[in-house]
Amino acid sequence: MAPSHDLSRLNTYDLELGATEAVQKHFSRNVVAGKPVSQRKLDFEHARCIWMSLQPKNASDIGQATYIERMYGRSDRGILLRACENTPLETTRSNLNSFPGIAAITSFTLNGTNELGVAAFGSIFQIGWAFAIGIAFAIITCASTSGGHFNPAITICFATWQGFPWRKVPHYIFSQIFGAFVAGLLLMGMYWPQIQAFKAATLAEGKPLVANGGPASILCTFPNPDQTNLGYLFLIEFFVDSYIGIVIWACLDPANPFVAPAGAPFAIGLAYGTMVWGFADVSISTNMARDLGTRIVAAIFFGREAFAYMNYSWIAILVNVPATLFATGYYEFLMRDSLSQIGKGHAVHEGGEEGLLRHISTTGMIETGAANALSGDANGSSEESSSGKRRLP
Repeated sequence: MAPSHDLSRLNTYDLELGATEAVQKHFSRNVVAGKPVSQRKLDFEHARCIWMSLQPKNASDIGQATYIERMYGRSDRGILLRACENTPLETTRSNLNSFPGIAAITSFTLNGTNELGVAAFGSIFQIGWAFAIGIAFAIITCASTSGGHFNPAITICFATWQGFPWRKVPHYIFSQIFGAFVAGLLLMGMYWPQIQAFKAATLAEGKPLVANGGPASILCTFPNPDQTNLGYLFLIEFFVDSYIGIVIWACLDPANPFVAPAGAPFAIGLAYGTMVWGFADVSISTNMARDLGTRIVAAIFFGREAFAYMNYSWIAILVNVPATLFATGYYEFLMRDSLSQIGKGHAVHEGGEEGLLRHISTTGMIETGAANALSGDANGSSEESSSGKRRLP
């Protein structure tokens, strides 16, 4: 008898839920089973189709045991990734995530007074690519050991929707913030002469050190002086974080045929890049850990104003969490196809095969996603209706 979902968490070397499934092909370690799909969730998703005017069709009986065998025999990807309580791994992940982006910002900002001009050293386009590729490389490098959450909001979403252990959440969040903090310190050390010269020039001109375009903005986000409407800044941040959150959740959905595990890191990175290109001029943060960790560094070198400036810091630090929860919740309730995950072998019903048989018998149909598991039927006897359902042969 297989160990229960909760007991399997006792093995700290098990692979855990995270950002990529490619590691399963390269490691022979125990893999924690994904959170079982509850009957309540299947009933909700079945009813959801009716709410969306997808009327179900009746269907005749099927050889249930044959259907189950076909479904579980077509597993091509698993739900994985290791949840390691060794916090330096996630610290490294957050460091790799933050460093390329803030380094690009530094190059862009410091060379604003250079005789060659900022165009010779960077642009918003370059900064967007630095964040995108940095995030992709960080996932590729660390996802196989820490799960590659890289963002406290993503860790909280995994715990809320996917069964990630809540007891590990504080460790992950601390590691992510500390990783960004270390990245900020490294940046200050590597660019110390240039930053000190820029600081002296800023003070000589009577400009504040903590402001958008000032020395402190190298490390974290500050709004423009004319952006005094905090409600507007809140909505911008909420939209940007929601957009990124739903793209991440779509990339991590094993039932999504459009994103291969090897391509997920780059798709997620590009989601960040597109938001930088579209909204950097109106101040966005996108990651609580990156902003808070580097904001602490800014406060150390440039004063407490890094947290007090225009009362903006709470938006940059906190809005990311509810916005990402909203986006992933939207995906879970309105877009997730749990039966398709079961059909492709990526999840199991909480009641096992018997529970799944009862669900199919009760509904009298298979949603389109799960019916894909029957595509190997030589006679093609299952018939798809315009409602997105397939009647059973």
